[in-house]
Amino acid sequence: MSNSYVEQGLRAPVNVTWEITYACNLSCIHCLSDSGKRRPGELTTDKCYQVIDDLARNKVFQFNIGGGEPFMRPDFLELMDYAHEKGMVTCISTNGTRIDAETARRLRHPLVYIQVSLDGATPESNDAIRGEGSFRKVIQALEYLKRESIEVSINTVLTRRSIDELDKLKDLAADFSAKLRVSRFRPSGRGKQAWSELNVSRNQMLDFSTWLSEHLHVSTGDSFFSVSTEERRSLGLNMCGACKLTCCLSPQGKVYPCAFLQEDEFYAGQLPQEPFADIWQNARVFLSFRELEIKSCESCHRFDLCHGGCPAIAYHTQRKLGIADPGCIENCVRVKTEAVMNA
Repeated sequence: MSNSYVEQGLRAPVNVTWEITYACNLSCIHCLSDSGKRRPGELTTDKCYQVIDDLARNKVFQFNIGGGEPFMRPDFLELMDYAHEKGMVTCISTNGTRIDAETARRLRHPLVYIQVSLDGATPESNDAIRGEGSFRKVIQALEYLKRESIEVSINTVLTRRSIDELDKLKDLAADFSAKLRVSRFRPSGRGKQAWSELNVSRNQMLDFSTWLSEHLHVSTGDSFFSVSTEERRSLGLNMCGACKLTCCLSPQGKVYPCAFLQEDEFYAGQLPQEPFADIWQNARVFLSFRELEIKSCESCHRFDLCHGGCPAIAYHTQRKLGIADPGCIENCVRVKTEAVMNA
């Protein structure tokens, strides 16, 4: 896929993931960005306004706001108000621990969607990953958000610890009129150290694929298309959207293909110093991603369902792109079959 993709198709992404700060009051063991303390060079309030102006000018529809913990920024709600004035939808990913009754009232807006993180259906299972006391605080936040009738989803990262609690998490979400969203664990940030401990086995990934096909109301929203089934074909994207439909903005204004590839070799440009349109249309790394092909997958009968899977997983596990997602359901089936035959 060449630059003609931009000329003939999208001149700007549908949404931009904005990791708005590295600051966080939790220390989750699988954190994608190794968040904790605010770091030098994070965008000032004025520069954030400039970024919002630029992206709104380019008709970006939605911000997916993450971190760190967004509510650690004192100016966060003012920045969201400004984005809403520009007509931009904000989907805010938060650990929930800083949402009180007043904050929930401030968040009541037709352009706001909230995603609250839980990694277990009980204090014991969740707090072992996210920190002591976090479960109780999230449940309280969910109560406040429910009172304000704000659209909420509970997000859990699929790990060896959470996979057996998916049904309970689904029921817990329903208790708060929320949806369950399951995200894929990737070995970036602190997740690199926790990968061997938390990553699901191939058999567990197969089990999860079956579970997903039986729970079509559960959303994934990211690269689980590599284990998606025909039943979920119409529910979302069937390929990596990095540099085609979306990209990532770091707390310092650096632009990358996605939140899981915030590495020097994938750096595309700097906001607000450079015009976003120039980065989106001309950055070498973005052009490269649009031309990325997973040749080894093209003959697979599932190719139209996943198009090779998640490049970030391939990169972090094998340090290169252009190869099949190692968590692909076909790979899981093949390995399981070989193990049975060799037993």
